Amino acid sequence: MRAQNKWALGLAGGVVVLVGAAVAGLAQWAGSADFRLRAQQAATQALGVPVQLGEVEITYWPALGVAVHDVRVLTRPALTLAQIEATPVWSSLVVGKPVLDALVVRSAVLPQQGILAAVAALQKQAPKAAAAKSTSDPAASLPRRIVLDQVTWVDASQQRLTVNAEIAFAGELLPETAKVDIVGGRYAGAQARLERAGEAWQLRAEIGGGTLAGPLRLQSQKAGGWRLTGDIATDKVEVAALTAPSRALTGKLSARTSLQADFKEPGALVDAMRTQTKFTVHQAVLHGIDLAQAARTLGISRSGQTVFDTLTGQVATQGKVVQLSNLVANSGSLAATGNVVLAADRTLSGKANVTLAGGAIGVPLTVGGTLDAPSASPGLPSLFGGR
Repeated sequence: MRAQNKWALGLAGGVVVLVGAAVAGLAQWAGSADFRLRAQQAATQALGVPVQLGEVEITYWPALGVAVHDVRVLTRPALTLAQIEATPVWSSLVVGKPVLDALVVRSAVLPQQGILAAVAALQKQAPKAAAAKSTSDPAASLPRRIVLDQVTWVDASQQRLTVNAEIAFAGELLPETAKVDIVGGRYAGAQARLERAGEAWQLRAEIGGGTLAGPLRLQSQKAGGWRLTGDIATDKVEVAALTAPSRALTGKLSARTSLQADFKEPGALVDAMRTQTKFTVHQAVLHGIDLAQAARTLGISRSGQTVFDTLTGQVATQGKVVQLSNLVANSGSLAATGNVVLAADRTLSGKANVTLAGGAIGVPLTVGGTLDAPSASPGLPSLFGGR
């Protein structure tokens, strides 16, 4: 028995030495210029965009894996990633079917235009990839977990949004769970959680002192593409937290929203999104316009504010165009009704009818300007001979 134990210990020790030597050799090879150039060429070929890689190293903690530093995808503008870490399921390497356990992206800056350029390049590469892997399962190439650490998105107007996030998959293209914390930018402090429940994902987000919650559903279409639907309840959310950095309207928002989008590519989701919302804003303040003064003096108002006890109405969106209808606002000093359209370029157009306290006749006003600098002017052409 003692002899057998010695043989077992010796064998185990030999295996440890061999594994250690293999890892050491792999680490040395991964750190070589030859390996970096090979990896750089492979990434460039896969993406269809020039890629530059910095140091490549084997990591040992918290798990054995590979880390790539100073990654630059040379779109215009470039995508920069300080570090990408890949941790494989080592048992999958033994059977020749590699699976990623985790993919971690750290300190990345991803401009929207650069992302769109990278997606366009990938679409050109798609036929080649399909021909090479016609029988492969797309979900098999996904990691079990994706982690984003201080990843910054820069939109078309150069506004930044920095997130920490973790997304978990379970052998499918769609995630099982996701959690996102916004740590910088226009929605800083907001948190969102998504958890799969049957055919839907339950969303719960905390922003502006309130919550957004409800189910989201994503279904594949027979003709190709996807349909996203959802029903979201908003409770006691500060309006300005949703419209940041604009503060044209403040107050506590309660609403019910239904949404739908039919799209084929993720990049088309925003333009395809359609929503219908019924809302109430308590203690609403309209900044940049004094409707009472405009109605009282029949002059143009581009400053001041209007305070309402409540503001109710409906919102319909199509892509980036927002239409507010059946607006009804009340306070001790005035009552107002109206309809306003917010265009994709953030310009405002619409009509309002304002009745001052004690007044029997409403004063029509024309709403214009922009979301950040709204204006209201008399809409009484018949009194002045206009049309």
